[in-house]
Amino acid sequence: MAEPEPPRGDVDDVDAVTDAVLTASRLLTALSARCLSAVEDRVTLPQFRMLAVLSTRGDTKLVALAELLHVAPSTAMRMVDRLIATGLADRQANPGNRRETRLRLTDEGRRTVAEVTARRHAEIAAIVERLAPEQRSSLVEALTAFNIAGGEPASPETHGS
Repeated sequence: MAEPEPPRGDVDDVDAVTDAVLTASRLLTALSARCLSAVEDRVTLPQFRMLAVLSTRGDTKLVALAELLHVAPSTAMRMVDRLIATGLADRQANPGNRRETRLRLTDEGRRTVAEVTARRHAEIAAIVERLAPEQRSSLVEALTAFNIAGGEPASPETHGS
């Protein structure tokens, strides 16, 4: 299989950088879908994203969860209802405010997130291993800057060096 050619043109060109990020996004989306295949009978990719947010944030109000996922509260509620039906999440009244409902992962939900995340980590590591050390360093620098610019917090699945 032929190696893809590196991008040509000026790296300061916003369109060239955007195209490279879109290509990487397609790769990561395909990889995520592949890693989710073991649990796809219970969880869709958007539902897994909700599980991942609950995993990192802990108990969360529905409105906050909807905002984090950039969906309407009604959409978030339907997703939560499906996750509760599959035993991956549950809701409970906030002890400090009985009118407020908090959502959280069940033990099975935590196991599911851990399993899919471990698969995704292994697949990404296999790709990263094919890069030269200087490419890895540049990639970390570029992705860190990209994540900061986009307001994405560091991943909890980050492994120290």
